[in-house]
Amino acid sequence: MTQHDMVTAADAVAALATIGDLAMGQPPGHSVRVAQLAGHVAEADGAAPDAIVTARLVALLRWSGSTATAPGFAALLGDDVAGRGAMLARMLPAGHRLTFANALPLARVHCEVAGDIARRLGLPFAVEEALRHLFEHANGNGLPARLHGDAVPAAVFHAALAGDLDVLTRAHGLPAALRVIGRLAGRKYPAHLVKNMVPHARDWLDTVDDAALLAVPGGDVPLALVADVLELKLPWLAGHARRVAAVARDAAALSGLPAAVQRCLERAALLHGAGRAAVPCMVWNRPGLLRKAEREQVRHVPYWTVRLADRVPALADEAHLAAHAYERLDGSGYFRGLTAQALTPAHRLLAAAAAWTALRSPRPWRAPYEPAAATALLAAQAGRFDRRAVEAVIAAAARLPATGRAGPLSEREADVLRRIGTGDSLANVARALRISTGAVRTHLDTIYGTLGCATRPAAMLKALALGLI
Repeated sequence: MTQHDMVTAADAVAALATIGDLAMGQPPGHSVRVAQLAGHVAEADGAAPDAIVTARLVALLRWSGSTATAPGFAALLGDDVAGRGAMLARMLPAGHRLTFANALPLARVHCEVAGDIARRLGLPFAVEEALRHLFEHANGNGLPARLHGDAVPAAVFHAALAGDLDVLTRAHGLPAALRVIGRLAGRKYPAHLVKNMVPHARDWLDTVDDAALLAVPGGDVPLALVADVLELKLPWLAGHARRVAAVARDAAALSGLPAAVQRCLERAALLHGAGRAAVPCMVWNRPGLLRKAEREQVRHVPYWTVRLADRVPALADEAHLAAHAYERLDGSGYFRGLTAQALTPAHRLLAAAAAWTALRSPRPWRAPYEPAAATALLAAQAGRFDRRAVEAVIAAAARLPATGRAGPLSEREADVLRRIGTGDSLANVARALRISTGAVRTHLDTIYGTLGCATRPAAMLKALALGLI
């Protein structure tokens, strides 16, 4: 990535909060509302100003690890998006498979990733610490470490109570929400927080603004972090947005587009898949033809992507451009179904770059297309893709340096991480590398130790940042 990739920490947090809301089956703006409510809860608790800020930041980022756990929740609940929405609203159907035992590894992944994100954003340590203990309970029966009472960072309780107030009120109405929260007092969060909150609940809910822009400390951070976090939802997609961005940027330069357009195109490519968070894993992982309802969900991906413009005004131009990644010259694309007359050179380059990169990348149901085959496939769709844009993309892709350097890992360790990180099983990796599954596990232990990680998604985030994937 280039210097054009940098955004403020505030913009990155706003984008991550929106993606987290979509992944958890919540409306955009949910985390912003909860952040304001968490500030009220903390203030009523007598928290100092910096602790109030911490509560707000924890609430904004509490779902930043949700893409990393989407595959696990998909296995347990089927639909990871609607299922988690029902879970938050305490509306999971009888007989669901979610238990303490199978939630524990997911909580560990979520908390490690969320904590690492806070560190990458340069946020205060108190925010990182709270995110690493996000699901702890006052009575010691929470996750991931079963901390008890004062051992739990106060911001965890402030954000949890605020989140329940927002979700349960929306799902059941305020009186029912307060009854549920009352039953959880002393168990999930300290009873005194609930006592302080109840008299003000209606006023707090009436005054929060889900379009508010909240202050976030920190300097500039890579926009690629947002893309990397999003792609944890589908391990086989790791690094896709980075590759599309590199190809689109260089194709724009070869096409003679102005520097400002090149910059916007690179950043839009990093965001073009943001709306995928709203679509269940089972849709993305289906190898055959999608059902009608599933096709409609996929067609809404660019709609959810462009909604980032509302949540992150500083990235509005990029979000609007990103939402054209799946438009086609003949009007067969989505979500607007635009035709050639409405598609600018930047739109056409982004569409070609996304399609070319997807064809050249492996998927669970197929191997990557060789360059000649990918070229032929795009050429056969001349009525859908712009010929000059395709030619520029192919030329740009040929000039890009090979990715996947070993960095702090050995070549073998880097290879193991690339394969495991993008979804291969231990057995498949062992077979491909002609080693035992025990040797693969040993390599993973070494990889995690070298990268300072405990879970695959956290290792993937660090590997992408280091250029190992």
